[in-house]
Amino acid sequence: MKDNITGGGLKKVLYTLKLAQKTGLRSTAKALNSRNTCKTCGLGMGGQRGGMTNELGEFPSVCNKSVQAQSTDLQPPIPLEVFNHDLHDLKELDESELAKLGRLTTPIYKAAGALGYTPVSWQEAASISAKAFRNSQPERTFFYSSGRSSNEAGFILQLLARIYGTNNVSNCSYYCHQATSEGLGQSIGHGTATVELEDLSSCDFIMLLGANPASNHPRFIYKLQACRERGGEVVIVNPAKEPGLVRFAMPKSARSLLIGGSPIATEYLQPNIGGDLALLRGIAKAVIEQDGCAKAFLAAHTDDAQVYIDAVKNTSWQEIAEACGIGCDEIQRVAQKYCQAKHAVFAWGMGITHHKHGVDNVEEIANLALLRGMIGRPYSGLLPLRGHSNVQGIGTIGVKPVLSSEVFEAIEKHFDVELPTKVGMDTMACLEAADRGEIDAALLMGGNLYSATPNSTWAKSALDRIGFTLCLTTTLNRTHLYGLDNSSALVLPVKARDEEHQATTQESMFNYIRLSDGGIHRHDGARSEVDILIELASQLVDVAKFDFKQFHQHKSIRAAIAATVPGLEQLASIDVAKREFHVNNRILHSPVFNTTSGRARFNVNPIPTLSTNRPYTLASVRSEGQFNTIIYEQADTYRGATIRECLFINAADLASLGIKDGDLVDVHSDTGSLLGYQAILFDLPRSNVLAYFPEANILISTDRDERSKTPAFKSVSVSIVASKTAN
Repeated sequence: MKDNITGGGLKKVLYTLKLAQKTGLRSTAKALNSRNTCKTCGLGMGGQRGGMTNELGEFPSVCNKSVQAQSTDLQPPIPLEVFNHDLHDLKELDESELAKLGRLTTPIYKAAGALGYTPVSWQEAASISAKAFRNSQPERTFFYSSGRSSNEAGFILQLLARIYGTNNVSNCSYYCHQATSEGLGQSIGHGTATVELEDLSSCDFIMLLGANPASNHPRFIYKLQACRERGGEVVIVNPAKEPGLVRFAMPKSARSLLIGGSPIATEYLQPNIGGDLALLRGIAKAVIEQDGCAKAFLAAHTDDAQVYIDAVKNTSWQEIAEACGIGCDEIQRVAQKYCQAKHAVFAWGMGITHHKHGVDNVEEIANLALLRGMIGRPYSGLLPLRGHSNVQGIGTIGVKPVLSSEVFEAIEKHFDVELPTKVGMDTMACLEAADRGEIDAALLMGGNLYSATPNSTWAKSALDRIGFTLCLTTTLNRTHLYGLDNSSALVLPVKARDEEHQATTQESMFNYIRLSDGGIHRHDGARSEVDILIELASQLVDVAKFDFKQFHQHKSIRAAIAATVPGLEQLASIDVAKREFHVNNRILHSPVFNTTSGRARFNVNPIPTLSTNRPYTLASVRSEGQFNTIIYEQADTYRGATIRECLFINAADLASLGIKDGDLVDVHSDTGSLLGYQAILFDLPRSNVLAYFPEANILISTDRDERSKTPAFKSVSVSIVASKTAN
């Protein structure tokens, strides 16, 4: 690892400007300034306040991720000659090269047994997809959405699936923050943030766990830095010492750029991978010992507080230290700072949820916040850092296998329909059913399901056993190439968010609903996801049973959502009033919880025992040059890596293996191997290593958290040896 690496800085500013220049400064500026929601992370900006403006009116609220996302949408069409090449040829391209082929602007079809894709007309495409789903029994199909799609498209997708006859409806959160939804649902009665963006402006303590916003949510760094600058504490909990969380050169601050970056973390705790629950339990133990509990709050607004306190007291410091790898003194110091805080916010990412005990982790975060009464008051609370720009909204409007009874009954009553009652399958369960030969057709609205799924070898085989896959996308990715050797697939080009011919809505991780105007014309061949879904629904569902054509106007979809999904009542008039809003009853500025008792609940879970069948524990991570599975750049400037085929490893572990920084290693797990990977020295605890997602998926099994069904992407037992490939 190179010394003195700082996040952000002039190089990142110049990179962003160069990227914008490459795609056209005028086109990029038009896209960024339009009244459309940002296409990248769940932090959110844009909408009716104007491009690059957040809900507080802060301008410019933009980062390199925003420009990267626009760069793919601003591309010219993929030349049709590309499809003269078969799948074998296209598989030679990596994710970055596939995305940079251009925009898909014509439907393409691969028949079962065919070697490659053939462009087809929209009329042919409609016939192919309708025939495939008509010939399938609904229970042998599934419907999936990424977080890129709009609330309007998501609502139609889940309604189509259910009226067609299946609850096999899922979304990408089952691979990321479903553990958050489950854990917070148990603790406070709903599975999203309890704070709004403005709360971050006055908090005096932020604990950031299992996340690297310097790379994945760059604008969030400003909130961390501002907290520290006004005298607050910023406690980072991450096995890896991420340079961008130590210092970050803020592009909007000349002083920060000139001095080589602003300090971010006031405390940096590096637990073992999977040791977060033990660390949190230790902080709770220290808070109790320092008499820092909010006793009046606990008595008035929580259940089972004493049960939790007793469990914490009965947990020894030795057990805590052995599990998390951090000593009592360091934990006591951080706990003392927490006890001194008046307004604390806890934020976390997939370093918390990507474990077999992910829900337990989330519940322990909630426990620690409740212990000092930091939920249900202004400037304090819980903030899961959501990945894609509308992944939260997609879940809110019902793209999930089990609807709440309230929403289920409201849909049946509002539309006078009878929905299926058989419990639907989550994302992994759908793929396991496919592997058993029990799925005949699947609709994938956005995303990159192959690359997002653990155990790549198994994922490819499972996907190839689906008879027909219908994909809606803007650009090509590996899901359109892998797992299709024997099956058939139809890939349809869709409009990007800012190209929609009617307005759409999105929900940020702060529960804030934005209205995107759309309206930018780029390509003639792409169509709206809503229009594609309505066309398919009209051919699958008898109009006498349900007429999906009533939804051609997006405002009619929003009216239906407002009538059936609690908290979204204002959606019915958003296109007229242009008034964006927070989902009702989620921001908790008073201690009234959406539980049966109206009180928050403490949950007691055991400190997990991690598998040790191999000597190292690996976590898969994203690079600074990527967003989800989209790879924009091979280099990771923040970690000092120039290639993606690398393994980040502790200095003592390098020495024990008899290898040097830069040497090649082979990494083995129970499911696969990575061969000839470059070892890169990095600040990590002993026996903890990192490799990039999605390449590392070959090592990751389908083991999951049984409560959330989320795969354990960040706690993988591996062995490491010097590579047989010449160094």
